[in-house]
Amino acid sequence: MRAATLSFAAGIAWLQWQSSLPAGEILLSMAVAGAALLVLGRRVAVAGFVLLMLGALLLGASWAGWRAQHRLADALPEAGEGRDVAVVGVVAGLPQAFERGLRFEFDVEQASAEVPSRIGLAWYQGRRDQDDDDLHVAPSLRAGERWHLTVRLKRPHGSLNPYGFDFEAWLFERGIRATGYVRKADGNARIDALVLAPGYLVERLRQSVRERFQRTFADAPYGGILTALAIGDQRAIDPAYWRLFARTGVTHLLSVSGLHVTMVAGLAAWLVGLGWRRMPRLALRLPLQKAMAAAGLLAAFAYALLAGFEVPAQRTLYMLAVVAAAMWTGRNLAASRVLALALLIVLLFDPWAVLAAGFWLSFGAVGLLFYVGVGRLRAMHWLATWGRAQWVITLGMIPALLALFQQFSLVSPLANAVAIPLVSLVITPLALLGTLPLTDPLLWLAHWLAEALMQWLSWLAASNWAVWQQQAPPGWTVALGVLGVGWLMLPRGVPARWLGAVAMLPLVLVEAPRPAAGSALVRVLDVGQGLAVHVQTAGHDLLYDAGPAYSADADAGDRVIVPYLRALGVRRLDMLMVSHQDKDHEGGAGAVLAAVPTELLASSLADAHPLRSGTTPQRRCLDGQRWDWDGVAFEVLHPTVVDYERAAKSNDLSCVLKVSTATGSLLLTGDIEAKMEAELVARHGAALVTDVLVPPHHGSRSSSSPEFIDGVSPWLTFFSAGYRNRFGHPAAEVVDRYAARGVELHRTDRGGALAVRLGGGGMAVESERSQRRRYWHGR
Repeated sequence: MRAATLSFAAGIAWLQWQSSLPAGEILLSMAVAGAALLVLGRRVAVAGFVLLMLGALLLGASWAGWRAQHRLADALPEAGEGRDVAVVGVVAGLPQAFERGLRFEFDVEQASAEVPSRIGLAWYQGRRDQDDDDLHVAPSLRAGERWHLTVRLKRPHGSLNPYGFDFEAWLFERGIRATGYVRKADGNARIDALVLAPGYLVERLRQSVRERFQRTFADAPYGGILTALAIGDQRAIDPAYWRLFARTGVTHLLSVSGLHVTMVAGLAAWLVGLGWRRMPRLALRLPLQKAMAAAGLLAAFAYALLAGFEVPAQRTLYMLAVVAAAMWTGRNLAASRVLALALLIVLLFDPWAVLAAGFWLSFGAVGLLFYVGVGRLRAMHWLATWGRAQWVITLGMIPALLALFQQFSLVSPLANAVAIPLVSLVITPLALLGTLPLTDPLLWLAHWLAEALMQWLSWLAASNWAVWQQQAPPGWTVALGVLGVGWLMLPRGVPARWLGAVAMLPLVLVEAPRPAAGSALVRVLDVGQGLAVHVQTAGHDLLYDAGPAYSADADAGDRVIVPYLRALGVRRLDMLMVSHQDKDHEGGAGAVLAAVPTELLASSLADAHPLRSGTTPQRRCLDGQRWDWDGVAFEVLHPTVVDYERAAKSNDLSCVLKVSTATGSLLLTGDIEAKMEAELVARHGAALVTDVLVPPHHGSRSSSSPEFIDGVSPWLTFFSAGYRNRFGHPAAEVVDRYAARGVELHRTDRGGALAVRLGGGGMAVESERSQRRRYWHGR
């Protein structure tokens, strides 16, 4: 049963890696064949195990495919993008406030056009000039309310970069099949204050708890941590705290993990046990163990619902349900069988759970603990057992952590030795008790303990050696590392266990490949409406611009560029060139400078700009600056000293950089417009000719004049623009202008991150969407 469940899970995982779904007839054939093989495998002695595994694999793939077909059918037609639609529906989930309004999920009940059943909306506060709207006033939304709204939608879309977060996969897993915003309209109105359905009632309760915590901790720094522990609202935690948790290896504790659910279940079972022992009549009607099992399961179910029912909580809940069922029926189940049944139930309900890192970490960690417990007959002191579990988790999860996040905490054992008992046994119970009326003193006690914990974690994180960060390891090193962990964790007495440690070494020793001398790898990152270009030579790295700021606490530097550089093994930047002062070009620069040691900041920024006040060595971009890295030539072509004196706006001061190898060249132009284009052509003439061009100003109508295109004569262009951006970049007439001259066109909003190699023969373009395409992308 356990092997068949793993094979079923493998079939689901295989399906989620496909670029397109098999046809319905093929999925049906796979299901029939899988069922037949399962029946045959039970009857055939020879090769029966192989047939069972293959049958489970086919059933897993067909199940996931069938579910995916139904979800894909619930889609927004392309013709429906960008149009106003009247909808009636219910606010689902917790509305989330941000600096410009509210974000919330909306279950559609009626619509004036074809729209998906669940959509993600933003209700903006203030003016939306691009939509010709007047002042917006975002109301106070509550989960479970029914509203009539006028909305404007688009199909799911997110940035896609190497090793980056797949936002479209996240939306697909949650069933959100379109995103958009609420338009100002007279018909926008609340219809019902509360829809009486179980799911909405739970979400309303969660929102009420969150509001109470927000009132209690209005000015307290760690109230968001207690909110996350009580109701699973992780967005209540400051992003800076998440970085601290990752650095110290305690992130798992600040989401509602299986440990917390188990603790709640155990506490409920213990309390019921106390009552049952004091009332013998109850024990006559229902045995003590059954009563405790039922109480623990009900408490775990209630907490999992209150906490948002995420995968770690589901896994523990289903494991507890299996254990409770076994106790009620008098069966004795092995721990591994319990885990297998929990895995099966999770995947039957949610075959997209395999897309989440938490799925692999949650089941992997528990499976590892069960694995090391097999065959160990000698009893250990509880403290030794605790220490051994910490060692097993710390060492055993290294392959998964490096594959998923390219880092693991070296201070994790010290951090968790304090954090696990404090958070699980004290802070979380206090936070849960604090959801009840008249319990504010308990909440403040929990906050005081959280503050003490944060001081301990901050002290540990301050060390330079607190975390190991590296490039993303190749797949074969991850597989070898997992095998090494398995061998290393075998019982004492097994010969040559040290070979397991040797098998793990390639994980950290294999370096990321770099371009050969005389060549350069150029990648235009997909940062939405903005620009960020990474130029890598044999021994140097340059970042041209750092993308936009998305909100007050999120930008392309933190969300895209820093994780990308870490995954590529870039430990320092030789130069960050910020072309000019504009939020979509310099919005992420601060985060990059804070996270990645940088040798030089080159820019056209004003002296008073905040980036100029840092400690990184700086210089102004000036026409005529030249340098050579590893046989690759770099030259700044704009601005001049005169431009700094007369420029009317920052676009005119954009740093223009040319990168040249023996067989290929690249021109980066920032946001220069037609006037500066003409001056460049006049000043540099044939020196402007290039192979690859990132067009000025994202393809704006104010740039890419015919004379400039003819002067540059590119054969390849990379437009960097956001999907359905409000500026209309790249403009249709600009695209036509390049196409008419036979230029090959590529766009980040359609292809994700775009890469090309200069030098070394040939310049084939690699787009992240083609390299990493999944069946839900663009749908």
